[in-house]
Amino acid sequence: MLRKIGFIGLGTVGRHMAANLSKGSYELTVFDLNPAAVSALVELGAEAATSAAEAARDRDLVIAIVPEGEELGHLFFGEDGILAGIGGGTILADMGSHSLDTTMKMADECAKKRVLYLDAPVWGSKEHAANGLLTIVTGGDPSLVGRCREPFSCFGLNIIHVGEVGDATKMKFIVNMVQAELVQVLAEGLVLGDKMGFTADKILEVLDTRGVASPLFHLKGRAMARGDFTRSLALKYVHEQLHMVLNAARLMGLNLPTAEAASKVYEKAVDAGWGEEDFSAVIKALR
Repeated sequence: MLRKIGFIGLGTVGRHMAANLSKGSYELTVFDLNPAAVSALVELGAEAATSAAEAARDRDLVIAIVPEGEELGHLFFGEDGILAGIGGGTILADMGSHSLDTTMKMADECAKKRVLYLDAPVWGSKEHAANGLLTIVTGGDPSLVGRCREPFSCFGLNIIHVGEVGDATKMKFIVNMVQAELVQVLAEGLVLGDKMGFTADKILEVLDTRGVASPLFHLKGRAMARGDFTRSLALKYVHEQLHMVLNAARLMGLNLPTAEAASKVYEKAVDAGWGEEDFSAVIKALR
């Protein structure tokens, strides 16, 4: 049984994942570079660690959900990072969205320490995380997925195993690309409709019937109509994910023209200063 859990990364989604774990019968230790995020979890019963290494030490399972970039390098490979504290035989579930190179490098470093690495990115919003409705895509030893199923079920509704380490990262590329493109297409439809004299509510009423109806369109369309870009998934992260998708595609000799076009629009939105807002704010780059 996995009872002692370390959790690193209390961002928009991670804080809700950890909060749900705190409601279970787990010994939960948390760390984040933001002290306020750690304090909020301590109030729910978690223990605070002073570093990622401390959060990972003497645990059965370590969950990390940290974005690609400098922060990941520090929290994973740094002298006070996860690898400095985690012991052999511990499961490390990497639930962030990374490049394939980063995923494989982390898996290789874990193997050197006999750490059991699970490629397990999550998909969903902070609302999904808060309500235990995230989708978890896993790559690695299927027996590790079985051992993690109980704690994962605290914040995930769908746990889908897709293959070896790296395969979950690849699948997340597909999810990220499709999601980003769909939201941009919806934004274009709303901008075009506005110029034609239709209200956003009327456009969404039509789109919500059959054909192209989807929960994503409904949720993000209503938010765009209200002008509510409260962060659920930061626009800057969606742009970074599209960049990773396109790099992977180029290595395979693929041309993805829609993804290329979408990346430019998201880049424009980031450059305009909307990167910290929800990715539905991409509509502002089209007006």
